[in-house]
Amino acid sequence: MHTHHDDHPAAHHGPPPWVRAMKTGDQPPFRGRRGRGRGFAGGSPGSFFGHGPRANRGDVRAAILALLAEAPMHGYQIIREIGERSGGIWTPSPGSVYPTLQHLEDEDLVTSDTADGKKVFSLTDAGRAANDARPGSRAPWEEVGDDVDGTLIELRDGVGQVAAAVRQIARGGTPAQVSAAKKVLAEARRSLYRILAEDDG
Repeated sequence: MHTHHDDHPAAHHGPPPWVRAMKTGDQPPFRGRRGRGRGFAGGSPGSFFGHGPRANRGDVRAAILALLAEAPMHGYQIIREIGERSGGIWTPSPGSVYPTLQHLEDEDLVTSDTADGKKVFSLTDAGRAANDARPGSRAPWEEVGDDVDGTLIELRDGVGQVAAAVRQIARGGTPAQVSAAKKVLAEARRSLYRILAEDDG
């Protein structure tokens, strides 16, 4: 006979899923500001800046051409590479990358093949020529990063360091240590809001 209590979340005991995830080293079920990708605390730092400070369609187009000039890639690889090469500052969304790939394919700058169930994109000769004709010597992801203040990057890195310390306490801390950490975080949150409330003048 089917028992209904087994299906109800309240019937299960033990720590909540996010605590179990932190103790086992898995990613907690948190999401970035726009709900895509892994949470900042353990995943891509790009979520701290959203999908980029000023990236537009031209930037995405140039970045895709530059990456495919190095090697064929599928869409997720392109998104990941841009995020990693920009130091997490610019993580374009699938909604900007995949339509751009389609436009490039329509223009015969890119061709695609299916490998292991994934659509892999490569540059055509015309696409390689378009990439070579791009002015300047800096990569698109480097130029996009120019619009981010260095202090914001330091702030992001500081948050990451705090998150790493919290993970360590969640994995191996005693109940007393966890309780103390909660108090520290609560006070830090209040202090940050006090900073926002202060009059700069």
